[in-house]
Amino acid sequence: MTFKQKIVQHHLVLLQDKIDVFRDMISGLAEDAQNDAKGSAGDKHETALSMMHLEQEKLSAKLQEALQMKAILEKIDATATTSKIAVGSVIKTNGMYLFMSAALPKIAIDGVNVIALSPQSPLGLKLMGGGIGETFEINSSKYTIETID
Repeated sequence: MTFKQKIVQHHLVLLQDKIDVFRDMISGLAEDAQNDAKGSAGDKHETALSMMHLEQEKLSAKLQEALQMKAILEKIDATATTSKIAVGSVIKTNGMYLFMSAALPKIAIDGVNVIALSPQSPLGLKLMGGGIGETFEINSSKYTIETID
């Protein structure tokens, strides 16, 4: 498995775990709401149901976001290489590895830290379409693109 394939696979596993947790939490809230509806009455009951519904909506939004990120990752061809930075590129600079995909947590693959970033992020916008040898700046530190995979 290539370095890029390991990155994609690791993020897919993380996202699937997150999706499973959100689904479990949403289903738990739905169960709680049904059980609460059977034995309660009055304003206190309405408030509790309303709070559960709001929490369910928040979790549903987070679930949709995770599903969208997973869909982005699933579209990436981990075997493709390009000379210009595009979605799915692994960029090596002096000091760090970047993975152009979606805003995902930093991970370590084979002892190497990899930062996933969205093409819509400020840094992503700077890098998209860039090539080897080009420079960019983060927090007043200059970086040069060494490789693109």
